Amino acid sequence: MPIVVWRNLGIGIINGQNLKIIDFSNLSQAYDVDTNEAQKMNPGNGIKSNRAPLFNIKAVVKHTGLNPATIRAWERRYGFPTPHRTAGGHRQYSQRDIDTLLWLLDRQEEGVSISHAIDLWRSHIENGEDPLLTRERTEKIKTIKVAQIEGAHIDELRQAWVSACLAFDRETAEQVLESAFARFNPETVCIQLLQKGISEVGAGWFDGGITIQQEHFTSALSVQRLEMLIAAAPPPTRQERIIVATAPQDYHVFSPLLITYLLRRRGWDVVYLGADVPIAEMETTIDQVQPSLVIISAQLLHTAAALKEIAEILQLQGVTLAFGGLVFNGLPKLQELIPGHFLGNSIDVAVKRVASLIEDPAPILEPALPLQGNQEALTQFRARRTFIESHVWSAFIATNKPTKDLTAINNEIAQTVEAALILGDISLLQNESSWIEYLLMGYRLPRDFVSDYILAYYQAANIHLGDAATTIVNWLANLVKVENQI
Repeated sequence: MPIVVWRNLGIGIINGQNLKIIDFSNLSQAYDVDTNEAQKMNPGNGIKSNRAPLFNIKAVVKHTGLNPATIRAWERRYGFPTPHRTAGGHRQYSQRDIDTLLWLLDRQEEGVSISHAIDLWRSHIENGEDPLLTRERTEKIKTIKVAQIEGAHIDELRQAWVSACLAFDRETAEQVLESAFARFNPETVCIQLLQKGISEVGAGWFDGGITIQQEHFTSALSVQRLEMLIAAAPPPTRQERIIVATAPQDYHVFSPLLITYLLRRRGWDVVYLGADVPIAEMETTIDQVQPSLVIISAQLLHTAAALKEIAEILQLQGVTLAFGGLVFNGLPKLQELIPGHFLGNSIDVAVKRVASLIEDPAPILEPALPLQGNQEALTQFRARRTFIESHVWSAFIATNKPTKDLTAINNEIAQTVEAALILGDISLLQNESSWIEYLLMGYRLPRDFVSDYILAYYQAANIHLGDAATTIVNWLANLVKVENQI
């Protein structure tokens, strides 16, 4: 007696007069099944797993519309799918294999090449996601969620996405994104929804209205989406290669990923190195990749100082550097201290600037030379830093003040001072009120703690630093003055 199987719904097995049907709700599609193999796997009881190798290639062709030669070619070239082989060498496919092929066909209909569609599938799996579940959710979007925001402007979609992220509602957040990508250009979604959305969340965290967990959740979703888009991007059509990375100790990857995606959409061959790219072996990487341009981002002052070290290496190798990041937007004078080309304050400007730098390379810019006094102050500060921090600890312990955040804050202030001196311009430290605000909001510290800390650090530096580091002591004195005024 034959066995009849319906896609996605279960298996009915006829044994004598008994008909057993498992999870049937739609009887619209039937396939040929190897009866002997099915009964060997679970005789008389039905087969519940969608990974059971039940279908021959004829059944797969019947439902997917693919040519048998195409299915075999994909298996040979990409290792996908991976059918079970019988003792006689015949291919047998599971329900999941069929659904996977349908998923790949969906991606091809969206304009994605088969190789990139398979890369996208594997990216989902590596991230612990089942693409087939995503496919099922997409169908629900069309009938449920999307109806609620039909005709919404991109700003309204962004608000809906941010709200879902703040509620840790991954499914709704993904549904909003799917709706946005269905109705807007992908670059519009990336810039107007994702980039502006995470900026709003970051500002909310800094203001104290959003938790660090909410900020991390939102960032993680946006990064995952960009990685998926990059995996699905078409192959490069231009010969020039571009390296994109973040500076050492910089872990903010959204902007580098975004520019990587936008440049790949324009046909550039982009080698994305990720976050916290070390200075060591940079020369070897440059020799291997032979880039026409290197793009490095930095968001903080101390990572901008590390970027400068990489810039100097690239300068010796005759490689053009382009850079950008939040810290350069906030401190325009910092742009002049890096031997490279600033990409501008927005992603749109950055992409255009990249194209012009490759098509018409500009000369490598020479930064201003650091003053000798800055180098002497840096040397002395590094030599006496331990004594200063020990003094601060002793002052807090002696007065029974909390010490939980002292190590982290000591590192913050030391990184800031050293970065300004490495960059060769102590005036980068002059915005004292911003640094106080950063301590308050970044560490959620009470005002009296910050006042006590700044005073203790100034007193310690005044004792342990000599004349060569007067600029540091003066900056700390101004910090104390500003804090007292506040």
